[in-house]
Amino acid sequence: MILLTNILVGIVALLHLWFLILEMFLWRKPRGRKVFGKTQAQADATAVLAANQGLYNGFLVAGLVWGLLTPDVAHAVSIKIFFLSCIVVAGIFGGITAKPIIFFVQALPALLALVLLLI
Repeated sequence: MILLTNILVGIVALLHLWFLILEMFLWRKPRGRKVFGKTQAQADATAVLAANQGLYNGFLVAGLVWGLLTPDVAHAVSIKIFFLSCIVVAGIFGGITAKPIIFFVQALPALLALVLLLI
């Protein structure tokens, strides 16, 4: 169960690394605009905000990787619980305030990892 949980935590970290790349580096490019449904003008107007959000996703990645690499099991679990919980809350908030798909892409994988971690 620990291996499966860590694999899922790793997948959540990779998802957030992808979000970082999209928001910080691809926001104004066709791929980024397509993913987020933005026109070039919208992307240009919101690029600084998107980069800031991407940076925050980087902090989530760093926290999850920290949890995966921490040798003390109890400490590692606490770290993972904290960062997964942050992601779940952010995904629920985004799903309610922006687009419902955010819940499924961001919150649900983190919620599954959190449940596996707690059982």
